[in-house]
Amino acid sequence: MDSITPRDQLLQRNSISAIVACYKDAQAIPIMAERLVKVFEKCGIDYEIIFVDNGSPDESEEVIRNLSALNPKVIGITNSRSFEQTSQGSFRSGMEIATKDACVLLDGDLQDPPELIEDFISKWREGYDVVYGVRFKREAPLSMQWGSKAFYRIFDWLSTTSMPHDAGDFSLIDKKVVYWILKCNERDIFIRGIRAYVGFKQTGIEYHRPERMFGISSNNFFKNISWAKKGIFSFSRKPLDMLTTFGFASVIFTVFLAVFEIILHFISPQLAPKGITTIILLIMFFGSFNILAISVVGEYIAKIFEEVKQRPSFIRNNLIKNGKIISFPTNQCH
Repeated sequence: MDSITPRDQLLQRNSISAIVACYKDAQAIPIMAERLVKVFEKCGIDYEIIFVDNGSPDESEEVIRNLSALNPKVIGITNSRSFEQTSQGSFRSGMEIATKDACVLLDGDLQDPPELIEDFISKWREGYDVVYGVRFKREAPLSMQWGSKAFYRIFDWLSTTSMPHDAGDFSLIDKKVVYWILKCNERDIFIRGIRAYVGFKQTGIEYHRPERMFGISSNNFFKNISWAKKGIFSFSRKPLDMLTTFGFASVIFTVFLAVFEIILHFISPQLAPKGITTIILLIMFFGSFNILAISVVGEYIAKIFEEVKQRPSFIRNNLIKNGKIISFPTNQCH
């Protein structure tokens, strides 16, 4: 019997589960499904499309049901309500029920172009276990573009694991990598960070990220700050190390100033600082530093608080398949 070569094994990577995180994307879902089917048929690859609806207030559930009636390879999951993690919990939910050789993660607003999956598949069959999209250009206000680029570079600098720049959740992930991602039991999961953490052979492909085709993004300045904090405080303890270093240096500096002022008072009293201004400035400086330090420590404590509660990050309500809406068994709701 002829042995199977490594190249043959790579070419056998021939099925994909597309997991689409949806929230108020009823208009975009049919277009997403159509474009995904065209890509998979062009590549001659077996597929399933899993739409995960995070409790949308629109008719997304009915749209997914109609699509599943027309194409049995379209599956839907609906949550019991809209959960805070939005796409993160949705991607995890889809990965838990995916059955193919790899998962492709996409946002349901069509900002992640399905046509790029063809390039993902090529790299996957070359031997890469993770292929992620790199946003070299995006249609967004300049403040968001600059803020996004700054975040990824600060995130990489602070993280204990090397993080790719400008790489969001849009990616193809081999099933062996999916296995280890699901082994990470964080409740407040950050997919792009976990994806880098688990390792394996990874590469990126640049793409132009367009603006939403329908509706208005639910992201805003405060949500983006929350995203930044989620990534940094989940994958780095450097802020704590920096506070420790700064605190130690401040103590030494304060002792040095105190000794210097005492010596100056005896050597040249007229040059020693007089009045309350110096004291007020020092109190304000160290007081504001203490507030900052407490805030940073508080962020880590808040992360611990969320994890130890062990509440489910999502609760599945219904499974949509073959045009039917079926209630999820209780033991599969998390």
